[in-house]
Amino acid sequence: MTTSLGAKIKRHRQEMGYSLDKLAELTDSSKSYIWELENRDARKPSGEKLTRIAQALEVTTDYLLDESEEPGDAVLKEAFFRKFSKLAPDDQAKINQMIDMWGKKD
Repeated sequence: MTTSLGAKIKRHRQEMGYSLDKLAELTDSSKSYIWELENRDARKPSGEKLTRIAQALEVTTDYLLDESEEPGDAVLKEAFFRKFSKLAPDDQAKINQMIDMWGKKD
């Protein structure tokens, strides 16, 4: 099944509990621009806008542009790594320690 860019944006926005206003604010866009992306297939966002939307929705630009319905494991991992990379070094170290501890559960 194929899913359009607009349908993906709308679905993920709603899943995250974001209003049109909130997603617009997070992506430095207008509410009407986000609405048009969701409801008019003719709109094609710039690479910068698409990247901001993907980051706000915690997915990748590749996923948004691909017509597959669900994000795959690689998309979810890339989105996680993007969030991890933005953390302070101390917080990254704590997460690394947790991962190390979980790996020793044998």
